[in-house]
Amino acid sequence: LKTMRPGTVLVDVAVDQGGCIETCKPTTHENPTFIIDDVVHYCVANMPGAVPYTSTLALTNATLPYAVQLANLGWQEACRRNAALRLGLNVVHGEVVYKGVAEAWNLPLVDVDSVLEGATV
Repeated sequence: LKTMRPGTVLVDVAVDQGGCIETCKPTTHENPTFIIDDVVHYCVANMPGAVPYTSTLALTNATLPYAVQLANLGWQEACRRNAALRLGLNVVHGEVVYKGVAEAWNLPLVDVDSVLEGATV
């Protein structure tokens, strides 16, 4: 902070999930900022709550195509065809397919494509 220009604004968009900036603490829409070392901190938990209608439309527009694919194809085929959905998998049929989970739990990592290839409902 001491190397930042006075008046710099830090925004921690993940404050409600533990935060990304050491000096941040959750604030509210009513009292959204605080200053440390002449640096303004904006750390409102649930920022989209300030604009609920707009944020709901944005979230729906971003997620609905995935929901439609899952509904139309089933989760396995949708994940086979869509790399973004595939990246959201952690465990498939008891096999860990996400590196972070495998490392955190000291478990073997299995290639997600190989598990999905042979997977049936």
